[in-house]
Amino acid sequence: MKNILILGLLVLSNYLAVCQSDFKDQLAAAAVTLTDEQVVYDPAYFSIPYPMGDVPEGKGVCTDVVIRAYRKMDIDLQRLVHEDMKSNFSMYPKNWGLKRTDSNIDHRRVPNLQVFFKRKGKEKSISKQAADYLPGDIVAWNLGGGTTHIGVVSDKKVPNSNRYYIVHNIGNGQELSDCLFSYKIIGHYSYSGVK
Repeated sequence: MKNILILGLLVLSNYLAVCQSDFKDQLAAAAVTLTDEQVVYDPAYFSIPYPMGDVPEGKGVCTDVVIRAYRKMDIDLQRLVHEDMKSNFSMYPKNWGLKRTDSNIDHRRVPNLQVFFKRKGKEKSISKQAADYLPGDIVAWNLGGGTTHIGVVSDKKVPNSNRYYIVHNIGNGQELSDCLFSYKIIGHYSYSGVK
C-alpha cells in the first residue's frame, strides 16, 4: 500500500510538472502575440474597471505586457495582486506613500509584481547563464536611478545563441528584444497562476 501511495505521488508530481511546463510555453507564446499590437509607451495613471480592467487600448508600459500576457491565459493579475495586497499590505513596498491599496495601479508597479510573484509563484535564481531563463519566466531589472523594468521570456531564440528574446515595453511599445543581460537582473520568477 505504501509503495502504491509513493508511486501515485510520483505520477502526480510528474503530471504537475508537465502541466506547469505547458502553461509556461503557452504564456511565452501569448506574450509574443502582444508584439503584433501597436502600443505607445504611456506611464500615465488611468482609472480602470475592476476586475479585469486594462489601460486604454494602444497604451501601456512594461508591467502591462506581463498583465496582458497573463490575461490571455485567463489570469487577472489586477484582481490577484489587489486581493493579496489587501490581505498583506505590510509586505508590499511603500515607495509611493500609499496608505491603502489602489486597484487602478498597484498591479502596474514592478516592485509590487515582484512581491506578488515571490509570494505566490516561484522565485528562481539570478544567474549569468542564459539557459537558466526559460520561456514563460518573468524577469525584472534595475535600469538605474530607481527605475525598474519587467518582461516575459519568450519562446523565440536569439539566432546563434542559447538566449531567448524578451517580450517587454521599455519605450518602443510591446516588442521582442535580445535584452536579457542588458540591465541588472533583480528578479526571476515563475508563476503559473490561480484561476
